[in-house]
Amino acid sequence: MAGTLKSVSSKSKLNLSKKKFSIIVAEWNEEITEPLFQGAFDALVKLGVNKKNVIRKNVPGSFELPLAAQWEAEKKDVSAVICLGCVIQGDTPHFDYVCQGVTYGIMKVNLKFNKPVAFGVLTTLNKQQAVDRAGGKLGNKGEEAALTVVKMLEIK
Repeated sequence: MAGTLKSVSSKSKLNLSKKKFSIIVAEWNEEITEPLFQGAFDALVKLGVNKKNVIRKNVPGSFELPLAAQWEAEKKDVSAVICLGCVIQGDTPHFDYVCQGVTYGIMKVNLKFNKPVAFGVLTTLNKQQAVDRAGGKLGNKGEEAALTVVKMLEIK
């Protein structure tokens, strides 16, 4: 992904103060998705986004992220969407189906609406791997997702 906030200047090349960002957060595995949200929110604010221009929408689980992202991307005043979720592998193929569907769905929303839609969905083998990526020893992938959409807006 985009790296860490420390590796990016505290201000974007763009004036982000008037741009709106939607963050879609899966409620499933909330102990992981809440720190992901906080990382994304804090990163956007540090880059100059006005707090009132960060819209949060909750969905039941990661599988619902693409549809909610589509609804948000349809809005003319939304500049970018960040999808945050966590799918932890279990003993059945359910993990594979959910991960594939969410990945493909989010990618389609990017292309359909020509807007950045970040894939901030952890797909881990166990809960510890998720904890490590949600503010633990491997950083915060929510923060990285926020940096990704800002960098994509700069490219455009």
